Amino acid sequence: MGTNGSTMLEPLRQGLPPLDPAAVSNAASCALPARLEAVREARQFTRRTLGQWDVGDRFDDVCLVVSELVTNALRHGLTPDALPCTQVPAVRLHLMRWTERLVCAVRDPSHDSPLPRESEDFSAESGRGLFLVDSFADGWGWHPLSGSLGGKVVWALFRLHTPAE
Repeated sequence: MGTNGSTMLEPLRQGLPPLDPAAVSNAASCALPARLEAVREARQFTRRTLGQWDVGDRFDDVCLVVSELVTNALRHGLTPDALPCTQVPAVRLHLMRWTERLVCAVRDPSHDSPLPRESEDFSAESGRGLFLVDSFADGWGWHPLSGSLGGKVVWALFRLHTPAE
């Protein structure tokens, strides 16, 4: 999932009404510095933001996935040739909530597609990020950016239970 053209955003549409950007009930974003300590900052930002939104039992799943997406962006998306020469933050975290969905999106300057490792070594200290994203999110993918920003956005989708469920 998330590796080519029209399939990149398909999980956002599976079994749910189409996303209307104007129907976002909550949205928040933060710029992250190009250093690994930014993962902690992203987790704190996510916890504060989700604490204000009613995301029910998905709180811990979202926080874990945000950590993995930001870690991947910092480790793999900030190669010297991918870093922008402008003052635009290299990595940015976006959280968007609809009634039944939450999307976490992380932008980085790299054009390389995020690919899970061919063979997962579950005892390894690193390399499990996309496996965890795939396990805890209801869908994920990526989308290349064009224009002055360039790079890509890697996103994860979470279905939220409505109060009647």
